[in-house]
Amino acid sequence: MAKLFFSYSHQDEVLRNKLETHLSMLRRQGLIESWHDRRITAGSELDAAISEHIEAADVILLLVSSDFLASEYCYSTEMMRALERHEARKARVIPVILRPCDWHTAPFSKLLAAPRDGKAITMWPNEDEAFTDVAVKVRDAVKALGTAPAASAPRSQPAMPAPSTLRPEAATAGRPRSSNLRLTKEFSQLDVDEFLRDSFEYMAKFFEGSVNELQQRNSDIQARFERLDARRFAAHVYRNGRRLAECSICLGGGGFGRSITFSYDRSGGGGINEMMNVDNDSQSLYLKATGLQSFGQSRGEQLSHEGAAEHLWALFIAPLQR
Repeated sequence: MAKLFFSYSHQDEVLRNKLETHLSMLRRQGLIESWHDRRITAGSELDAAISEHIEAADVILLLVSSDFLASEYCYSTEMMRALERHEARKARVIPVILRPCDWHTAPFSKLLAAPRDGKAITMWPNEDEAFTDVAVKVRDAVKALGTAPAASAPRSQPAMPAPSTLRPEAATAGRPRSSNLRLTKEFSQLDVDEFLRDSFEYMAKFFEGSVNELQQRNSDIQARFERLDARRFAAHVYRNGRRLAECSICLGGGGFGRSITFSYDRSGGGGINEMMNVDNDSQSLYLKATGLQSFGQSRGEQLSHEGAAEHLWALFIAPLQR
């Protein structure tokens, strides 16, 4: 059984929990035993406990985000020691890119990152697909390691020197406690409104970049993006002057205040052809399509900003792909 260590910022605890859930089959099959600092028991020396588990780990996951890179403890202590053990072939280090950040010049950038192509998990249309891709890569790494890594890291190996200050994110000492402390998150109407606004602004940038790229790749195509106002934008595609496709996307259109609407008509006056609403699970907000254009087939999907933008783009570009 391979010992797996999570190096992460507590700002990313929700994403770490989701990843750990996706690794559950490896745990059930006896392939991994995972550890992170939330499993430190009361009365333990925090730095010594973390150091002990880094030294014993066969696989070390660096859960990369801007908060991870900004954390002195994650970056200078955990990450650097992890890379030393990787170079010594005593452990396998896998960078897992959680959120977009400037990681390509970091010391671990030479390693193959997960998920595929180093695309941040939160930027995938479906986060479950991204986490599954990471789980498959962890499984492959564990199979490749066999039992050699565990043998190369004897338990008598001295722990790395503890830094002069405790990890600022670490749990405070107290009574013995469970590591199962995740609670259902509650989202305010402000959270929903801000998520919806962020989704709309992402879609505007996504459509603008996509129509520009479409025009650059096809000499006979003329594509246009129009920002009509703060809550509406439109896109058009022509071939040799003949309009082939157009759409408008509106924040709160058609009287649906807390939604994003899509129409095949530039003005939106031709009716609503698709609608995105905000929903949530116990941990995060996401978008759901009503499935008006697919007879409800896409209704159950939990979509990120990019996933929702891809869904609407597919509706827009469909006439050009028939």
